[in-house]
This record gives sequence, structure tokens and C-alpha cells, in this order.
Amino acid sequence: MPKLKTKSGAKKRFKVTASGKIKFKPSKMRHMQMNKPKSMKRKARKTQVMNEMDTKVILINFLPYAYKKKKRAIKKAAQLANKQAAKAAANTKKEVA
Repeated sequence: MPKLKTKSGAKKRFKVTASGKIKFKPSKMRHMQMNKPKSMKRKARKTQVMNEMDTKVILINFLPYAYKKKKRAIKKAAQLANKQAAKAAANTKKEVA
């Protein structure tokens, strides 16, 4: 199977966090600032987190290896939660006995 290519425009515009969310810089901050409201400029200064559905589209279509990384992170988190639940159940059994 051939290697999957990451879209070069996507790797410049998006950063994937450790939890699999996508951070991006909002648009409309390049020119004509005098015509934009102060609140709009203030909100667009920071990086923002993309919503879940758009994140899925970006990860699957444009950043395929980040999507694999996210799936691994989700699986690892589920395993960790299962281990913690098992420990908690074992501790309650010891306390009851």
C-alpha cells in the first residue's frame, strides 16, 4: 500500500494537540483592520480549537498520520480508564472483606 501524503497547506495551518484536537489561527487579520470591530480583532488574536466534526474531516482527509495518532491516543486512554476502574473495583472488594 502506498504512503499517504499529508496536504502541505494543512500542515502549515493546523496543529494537532496531544488529545487529538486541532488548533488553528482565525482568518481576517491580514489587512483592513480599521474596518473591523475591536471585538473581532481581539478574538482573532488567539489560536482557537476546531469543532469535533471539522476536526474529523481535517484529520481523515488532510492529516492522515495525525488521525492514526489520535486513534492510538483514544485507545490508550480507554485502556488506562479500564485499568483504573479495575483497581477501584479491587479496592472496594478489599474494603468490604
